Amino acid sequence: MAKNLYVINTEPRSGKSAVCLGLMQLLMRDIRRVGFFRPIISGQAEGKRDHDTNLILSQFYLNETYQDAYAYTLEQARDLINRGEHALLMENILAKYKALESRFDFILCEGTDFVGGDSAFEFDINVEIAANLGAPVVLVANGQGKTAKQIVAQTQIAIDTLKEKGLDILATIVNRAETPDKNEILTGLRCKYMHDQDCLTYVIPEVASLGKPTMHDVQKWLGAEAISGREHLDVQINDYVVAAMQVNNFLEYVSKNCLVITPGDRSDILLACFATRQSHAFPEVAGIVLTGGIRPPQSIQRLLEGWTGVPMPILIAEGHTYKTTRVLMDLYGRIDPEDQKKIATALGSFEENVDTHELRDRIAAKKSTKVTPVMFEYSLIEKAKEDRRHIVLPEGSSDRILQASDILLRRGIVDLTVIGEPEKILARAGQMGLSLEQAQIIDPVNSELYEQYWNAFLDMRKAKGMTPELARDAMADPTYFGTMMVQQGAADGMVSGSITTTAQTIRPALQIIKTQPGISLVSSVFLMCMPDRVLVFGDCAVNPNPTAQQLAEIAIASAETARQFGVDPRVAMLSYSTGESGSGQEVDKVREATAIARKMASDLPLEGPLQYDAAYDPEVARTKLPGSQVAGRATVFIFPDLNTGNNTYKAVQRAANAIAIGPVLQGLNKPVNDLSRGCTVPDIVNTVAITAIQAQHALAGIAASKKGA
Repeated sequence: MAKNLYVINTEPRSGKSAVCLGLMQLLMRDIRRVGFFRPIISGQAEGKRDHDTNLILSQFYLNETYQDAYAYTLEQARDLINRGEHALLMENILAKYKALESRFDFILCEGTDFVGGDSAFEFDINVEIAANLGAPVVLVANGQGKTAKQIVAQTQIAIDTLKEKGLDILATIVNRAETPDKNEILTGLRCKYMHDQDCLTYVIPEVASLGKPTMHDVQKWLGAEAISGREHLDVQINDYVVAAMQVNNFLEYVSKNCLVITPGDRSDILLACFATRQSHAFPEVAGIVLTGGIRPPQSIQRLLEGWTGVPMPILIAEGHTYKTTRVLMDLYGRIDPEDQKKIATALGSFEENVDTHELRDRIAAKKSTKVTPVMFEYSLIEKAKEDRRHIVLPEGSSDRILQASDILLRRGIVDLTVIGEPEKILARAGQMGLSLEQAQIIDPVNSELYEQYWNAFLDMRKAKGMTPELARDAMADPTYFGTMMVQQGAADGMVSGSITTTAQTIRPALQIIKTQPGISLVSSVFLMCMPDRVLVFGDCAVNPNPTAQQLAEIAIASAETARQFGVDPRVAMLSYSTGESGSGQEVDKVREATAIARKMASDLPLEGPLQYDAAYDPEVARTKLPGSQVAGRATVFIFPDLNTGNNTYKAVQRAANAIAIGPVLQGLNKPVNDLSRGCTVPDIVNTVAITAIQAQHALAGIAASKKGA
């Protein structure tokens, strides 16, 4: 079975790095250990790394060093061949590859960039390397600036040439296509794989934001110094304007998000650019490059420092204006490891236009039964996207929520409602370079749903002394309003807690959504991603000292949560004693809870009381509780109280370098999840995906109940 894949293009700037991002993500969903290898990289300036290698290693945290990931630079490879040492070149490339192969289950290989000025040499060397590695090929064709007929003609020549060279073409991806007619390309290309099986063909359209450079790209390309707007260097550039005219003439050439290039002593041009930020009559410029290494006068710098609007990126370049402009003409947009917005866009475009299920089925790879944290996190995203749900985020004033919303929308993971004042949210999103146009943004008090919701809340809580005034005040609160959206079916789930307390998240849920039949309390689990498996820990966040009945309910709810996320539940009821060896009030509580849980779910593999080592370690289990279905094989660990659970999950997280995802709330009729106030943006993305998956299961349960009725 194939254990590798070789990505090859035939001309420069094909967007191969974006395709490699998508392929690596696809592979890591199912394969435990995936490596990355570029046999030959482009020649690099001293101290600089190969762009694509650095991007993949940084984004996916692969267990390999930069030196492991390549064999030669293009210049070194050409020199070896010119010296008649072609065999040595191939031998050393294979040796480097085999060193990786011994450590990984699958290797994604990427060919050269075709920027060395000798396309024939690069094509031949890539073909030879792929053949010697025994790797099926993904061909990436560049569709930029070409008609459908031109794309078909040029790509078909590449396909036929690769076939003549004896390579197996797994898939052909026409990237950066500007033609609107995909079908003309797809029907025009002909390709056979093995046993007359058609190879796969996909077309990915041009995404302008991926090909356009940013101010950060300009800074790195020129080696320029940023003297203003350092936090806004991710703004994209649509055009270049060289400002040599007087201001009144220069302004006629200003276009939206253009980069203005002007000598550093042109303070009038500098001030005119800032004026476009305040005038509705002119488009805003993306930034300014001041040439000649000339800094603005002290008075102008003081004016810039006191600017209260959105800072404008200003760079100082050493070269004169003509030289700087010529250098910039060779600049093109690249996906940098730190640019998560571009990475999310690239991944979203790949997933939208490539049938990943079909492609994955064709990749003959040895799969591991173990699950790594990366695999689990990607599986969450994949499951959430399979049946897209609508999630409400009530904390629209949080920058982290806005950043996560941008990623969630770009990746197409969920539909979103963000609660807050639309003008403020959109203005802040614009300042941060985020795109929230696809999100629904609601201000509760000004919403047409406000009156309906406070009346519904009043009806729910009349017996508890609720008054119209209190109901109106409650529905003005974003968390209460978001919870009511879930209850009324306007959203499928809610995620909150990045700037509010757990109590502020759970209290509205208990009052409005309420607990599931047969469940008396809301509890939580953490999904603990260990190096080679996923465990479920409950309850580590909500209930301080549950009774035996409550502990049994937590166990049943945790087992169901485990099933939802692909973990086969084998439940260990934890205590300081295993089996019948100990006694005391606490161990008796666990023993009673175990008996109750067995009556509630007689077919559930469940054991208790168990000590943690007996539940986790097969060797210890054979000694302490031989013959148990759960001991030594537990996947769900139920802690007797919050003190034990909270400390244990944090100890395991730190000591075992585990990733703790959660807390995931359970027991409610509809999903609501709480964030830690110290959560990161990826934490928010994961929690939203988890909530969406819970919503999928909740809706499936409702549908099954209706069908049964």
